[in-house]
Amino acid sequence: MRRVPAAVLCGSLLAVASCGWGGTDDGRGVRLPSAPMGVTAAAGSATSVHVMWNRATGDPHVTRYEVYRGTTKVKEVPGGEHMVDITRLTPSTAYVFTVRALDADGNAGPPSEQVRATTPAAVAADRTPPTRPGRLHGTAVGSRAAQLSWAKSTDDRGVVSYDIYQGASKIHSVGGGLTATVVTGLRPGAHYSFTVRARDAADNVSPASDAVRLTTAPGSDDGRGTAPTGFRATTHRAQGAYYLDLSWVPPRVDGVITEYQIHLDRQPATSLVWGGTAPSGKATYSFYVGRDAGVVHRVRIRAKLPDGTWGGFTAERTVTTGGDHR
Repeated sequence: MRRVPAAVLCGSLLAVASCGWGGTDDGRGVRLPSAPMGVTAAAGSATSVHVMWNRATGDPHVTRYEVYRGTTKVKEVPGGEHMVDITRLTPSTAYVFTVRALDADGNAGPPSEQVRATTPAAVAADRTPPTRPGRLHGTAVGSRAAQLSWAKSTDDRGVVSYDIYQGASKIHSVGGGLTATVVTGLRPGAHYSFTVRARDAADNVSPASDAVRLTTAPGSDDGRGTAPTGFRATTHRAQGAYYLDLSWVPPRVDGVITEYQIHLDRQPATSLVWGGTAPSGKATYSFYVGRDAGVVHRVRIRAKLPDGTWGGFTAERTVTTGGDHR
């Protein structure tokens, strides 16, 4: 079996990929935090928007985030958090949000890409909350994640969002058209209690669903439930060289997955980072692996989850240049 050196692979990446990424430089030799990735914004009611982003990792360490509505700073949250509700907004209004990270010395990195959300119209004299979400079901996924699903609520004017609670603390929101989510960043071997509440455009909140209790697995996390699905690997030949073609479906998590790590022949080969809009459906990637036929390669891939942790690896696929793949 021949191995392709990581340096060769990294040198062949397309414009959307990077062999590593971190903070930027301010021109004075001070390393700044990177722009937060995977920022999303969704209306939570007629007067609120839920903003979420991927936690920044690496050097320098991020101690807090600033959230901007247009050019106005509206929230500041600790570095360990990656979501916030922006309230006191105007109904039927389009908003633009950005997020930037700050280090311990107060140095601010560049702003994230802009994200947009439009609040729904206000509903006059609506004091009727949605019905409580039903049939909440939860499953621990390894030692650091849980998958939740529930039956949809009903409302005379429509459900705008669902709030997910861990104990008494609201930890996330999803759009009113969703009835499932993945909660990440949990502790191994810990007991959790989750409930869900529905919210309408007038900010009426339903009673809590029945609680679902679960315990995460002890020890390290194999993360199988957070691995990309439908992973395939094939090869093709072009202009006298062989290329490895990968395809997969991103794992179902809250937030946007912008980074993947590829292992080739059981060694980290490179990180694939989307600089633009990351695919939410089937993703594909192709890279050069050499000019010789009959070379066997083993490949697998994993995603960086929105909480900044790595998900589980896909099953390993074996391919032979100019030959079989499985």
